[in-house]
Amino acid sequence: MAATSCACQATFCGTPLPKVWRPRLTTPARSRFGDLVLAAFLLAQCFDGVFTYVGVTTFGIGVEANPIVAGLMTQLGHGTGLMGAKGVAAGFGIYLHLQQIHGVVALLTGLYAAIALAPWTFLLFF
Repeated sequence: MAATSCACQATFCGTPLPKVWRPRLTTPARSRFGDLVLAAFLLAQCFDGVFTYVGVTTFGIGVEANPIVAGLMTQLGHGTGLMGAKGVAAGFGIYLHLQQIHGVVALLTGLYAAIALAPWTFLLFF
């Protein structure tokens, strides 16, 4: 008989890794902090999208500091590229919320307020 090319993973590569994912058996309790942080994160995304759109249409695409967003806006158009980028960011924030990683969502909300919203506010209104 010919030897097979596939061997048992446990004997060929060592012992398999233990499974670390376990399905939840119960629905987790709602977190008021998590809900507030998610609402603030989504609101920050909306304001950042509006400010970015107004800033880019007023001053040109060169004022956008994020090269990924600037590239999307150049290739797809200002509105479509910006909506795509903000939609992906909002989706990741919602995913983190559903995984109950509220601290990271709060940190990202603070970063958006400091790094994105504050400069746009200063540039557009002062």
